Amino acid sequence: MSANPKIRIFLTGVGGQGTLTATTLLAKTVLAQGLDVTSGEIHGMAQRGGVVESTVLIGCKSPKLGHGEADILVGFEPMETMRALPYLKKGGLIISSTEFMPPLSVAMGKEECPTIEDIKAAVAGCTDKVYFMASQAIGLEAGAVQAGNIAILGALCAAGELPFGPEALEEAIKVNLPAKIQAVNLKALELGVNALNT
Repeated sequence: MSANPKIRIFLTGVGGQGTLTATTLLAKTVLAQGLDVTSGEIHGMAQRGGVVESTVLIGCKSPKLGHGEADILVGFEPMETMRALPYLKKGGLIISSTEFMPPLSVAMGKEECPTIEDIKAAVAGCTDKVYFMASQAIGLEAGAVQAGNIAILGALCAAGELPFGPEALEEAIKVNLPAKIQAVNLKALELGVNALNT
């Protein structure tokens, strides 16, 4: 990997999942490696169940990310992973949860929820570099359902597409998260790395 890599990461989930917290932690991890990073929220809804989209752009001058430009798509909710596929460049990396947190439109019966098989088929049409994991279950195993996001970030850091590994995220957790939730998140990180390698 070059000394000044350009990597565009698109992250998506639903409100209440901690997508923006995970985005901020990832950006701080990048920054701690001495790399240029731009992070932003494209579309966020504070209310529970709204779509949340954000970016972490490493070594990029422009803060914008258009369709077909993301090197990596991180989906904290599988339906949102599928919805965000237009942003992924052909052959890019996807790391996604398999566990649904249906948005309001589905909960109210206005929209159908695709099956995980539908989502995997849609993803397979874009890339074969994909890892799915039951992030909420991993989070619960670590001690808190929200820690599932850290499991996904751990898998991302272990996937070999970033200029650093899981140790950098481990350090960022110790520096940036409150002491009382560090142990749970460090466990989730370890479980996420293990999930990638199974």
